[in-house]
Amino acid sequence: MADAPKSETEAGLAGEQPRSVRVVLLALMIAMMLAMLDNMIVGTAMPTIVGELGGLQHLSWVVTAYTLATAAATPLWGKLGDMYGRKGAFMTSIVIFLAGSALSGMAQNMGELIGFRAIQGLGAGGLMVGVMAIIGDLIPPRERGKYQGMMAGVMALAMIGGPLVGGTITDNWGWRWAFYINLPLGAVALVAVSAVLHLPKKRAQARVDYLGAGLLTLGISSIVLVTTWGGTEYAWTSARIMELIAIGVAALVGFVFWQTKAAEPIVPLHIFRSRNFSLMSLIGFVTGFVMFGAVLFLPLYQQSVQGASATNSGLLLLPMLGAMMVVSLIAGRVTTNSGRYKVFPIAGGVLMIAGLYLLSRMDTETTRLTSGLYMAVLGAGMGCLMQITMLVAQNSVEMKDMGVASSSTTLFRTLGSSFGVAIMGALFNNRVQDVMAERAGALGSKMTEQSAQLDAKSLEKLPAVAREAYQHAVSAGTHSAFLLGAVVGIVALVAAVFVKEVPLKGAGPAKAEAAGEEGASDAAARTGVAEAV
Repeated sequence: MADAPKSETEAGLAGEQPRSVRVVLLALMIAMMLAMLDNMIVGTAMPTIVGELGGLQHLSWVVTAYTLATAAATPLWGKLGDMYGRKGAFMTSIVIFLAGSALSGMAQNMGELIGFRAIQGLGAGGLMVGVMAIIGDLIPPRERGKYQGMMAGVMALAMIGGPLVGGTITDNWGWRWAFYINLPLGAVALVAVSAVLHLPKKRAQARVDYLGAGLLTLGISSIVLVTTWGGTEYAWTSARIMELIAIGVAALVGFVFWQTKAAEPIVPLHIFRSRNFSLMSLIGFVTGFVMFGAVLFLPLYQQSVQGASATNSGLLLLPMLGAMMVVSLIAGRVTTNSGRYKVFPIAGGVLMIAGLYLLSRMDTETTRLTSGLYMAVLGAGMGCLMQITMLVAQNSVEMKDMGVASSSTTLFRTLGSSFGVAIMGALFNNRVQDVMAERAGALGSKMTEQSAQLDAKSLEKLPAVAREAYQHAVSAGTHSAFLLGAVVGIVALVAAVFVKEVPLKGAGPAKAEAAGEEGASDAAARTGVAEAV
């Protein structure tokens, strides 16, 4: 094996094609930004969209259709990449995403927009998975840490810049350009990937597991609908929610059973035999639970209680996202140079719990500086966890399962975010309504009976007494939500303690030349490079 010719991918890693690898990475980051930026931009444009197309009663479906399609398609994209080649699957997902974007921009009514957003979501499901899996193919785990800061930076840029870009585009070009803006960026990514990315071609003999894909899609869709509708569209104990829970559980149980029988399972259950992979999936779920809850409630607290402007809502998260990016970059460099990583999930768990507990202590007197410091602590914890979970998960499987490992980890994080927003949101809403009833009586109950989240304009119209009551209510709501997050964060910390520090595949900087032929053969045997070459 040591004498086997290098694939084009390996040549790039060896430094023979550094420019090509950099171009591919740039294209991957653009695709990653497309997936993350879209909802941020569209969310800002929604009031204008409703004003032109009407259909206010179907507004939530514009987001729900996209989220459902993304979550359901994620595992399938990962498996298709493993079976038929990563490059083809990734480029197909980009094309579908761009087609959905173009059609969404041309929508003439709310029904069309919802349908086209679902198409867009199908493509988006393959973007993030494709990025992670291709990086897993291109770059050995030992070297992958260097690029963590880049990915964290893209995430921070999307969360901070999304609302600003969305507002600017909508005000100056119209809401349709909130979708059309994806086309030139996606075209650049598509051309770069097509021209420069060279990966071994694959052709699986087995057919796609359509029954497994159907059962998994049904199960995931039911879960997402439960977390989206529960406590908002329908009461948690309503017949519709109970039906969805029953359907979801039955579909997932059937899926797990079928995966033991399928010739080419969508999610091979053997990957969960790896302790590290299972633990990283759990940590990813908790990270998604906590992070998206924080992204939802922190701007709300700062606008309602601290009087910050809603226009720059993305900038309100800068302390958290900035700390996340810096710490992720440091963690990546340390991991690359030392090959050690267990300290980061443990430190991330501790910092995440500490940050959430500090945020739960905020009240109506908390200054922006203090809340910013608390957010930075949480962001540092996220920085230790966000990319390390993917890195260790990919390091725990063979190369042939890189796609399903990436998609499964991404799916767990997505499901975690759905549960986080739903459960923390339900707790927040109930607490706000209780405090409003206590402090403002019948007026307080009436104010929050439709929604516990009042916008800035509604808040300005309230009498001083009602406004003060609402500020106390939001403080109490965020206290409960973040305290719950801290408790859930303990699960991630416990999981991190049990992570086994398996050496990362790929030689470190100091050992790259000294590894020799024997090390190369061992690495090839462990990672399945023989199959790729």
